Amino acid sequence: MDDIELKNIQLVFPSARRFSEGACAEARVRTDRGELCVAVQGDRAKPAIITYHDLGLNYVCFQPFFNFVDMRALLENFCVYHVNAPGQEEGAPSLPDDYIYPTMDELANQINYVLGHFGIKSFIGFGVGAGANILARFALAHPQKVDALALINCTASQAGWIEWAYQKMNSRSLRARGMTQGVLDYLMWHHFGRFPEERNHDLAQMYRMYFTRNVNPTNLSLLIDAYVRRSDLGIGRAGDTLRAPVLNITGALSPHQEDTVAFNARLQPSTSTWMKIQDCGMVLEEQPGKISEAFRLFLQGEGYVLKLRARAAASPVPPLA
Repeated sequence: MDDIELKNIQLVFPSARRFSEGACAEARVRTDRGELCVAVQGDRAKPAIITYHDLGLNYVCFQPFFNFVDMRALLENFCVYHVNAPGQEEGAPSLPDDYIYPTMDELANQINYVLGHFGIKSFIGFGVGAGANILARFALAHPQKVDALALINCTASQAGWIEWAYQKMNSRSLRARGMTQGVLDYLMWHHFGRFPEERNHDLAQMYRMYFTRNVNPTNLSLLIDAYVRRSDLGIGRAGDTLRAPVLNITGALSPHQEDTVAFNARLQPSTSTWMKIQDCGMVLEEQPGKISEAFRLFLQGEGYVLKLRARAAASPVPPLA
């Protein structure tokens, strides 16, 4: 065998993972508390899905999931309206000093303005964390306008003392010093649970960079204040509860798993399903295939006939608990 001498080696690194914005058209919707940025994805003549994001995020963070191959097929049957909480969209200027941020109930009421702006009579809700709580509040106040709910890491209770203390500290840090390392670590734990770098280093780094560069700290502090002051949903199996069918999802590594169990105990068993997805904390990013399949089956069970291509090697739907 001939000897080979390597004289010059040039390393080529793959491009950093990033959010894809997809084919969304942004619209500004006037409400009684200022304007909302709503991104529309799909044919507006189709049935509506309204999404609502969690703390530190906005509609752009739904794009990797809705651009997943199975979800792209789903969009042929629906139009998705991504609602951003006030001041949470990318590039948003800091809200005025005298701006009074809406409460969680007022954020839920703003969805009425979105429905009126686009002429939507009823919709399917898809929410994560704080956004799931907002959609649940809207469904309680306007049950005739919500056909079904897919809620990830939803809590039905008010904040406990530990959560209140952490969130108030984060809110003050964001206003005074911006995105500090302490706030960044809390956001990573909030979304991924513990040790996300050990599961997916690229994904964890992408989100760390996103929180550092793309989040307006002042506006996020206002949303955190609203979320930590949330009231209990006031629902229970023996009394008032959500009428719409609910797909209640969490990850096995999520720090909000117990919240979803408590939430499930306050829903009617005949109209709710609790699902725990293994090996993940942030289910939309870490297990998009399982979530898209579960969401498709959930919609089919509610009478939506979906013409979706079956995957050649589809993995079985995770067991429902």
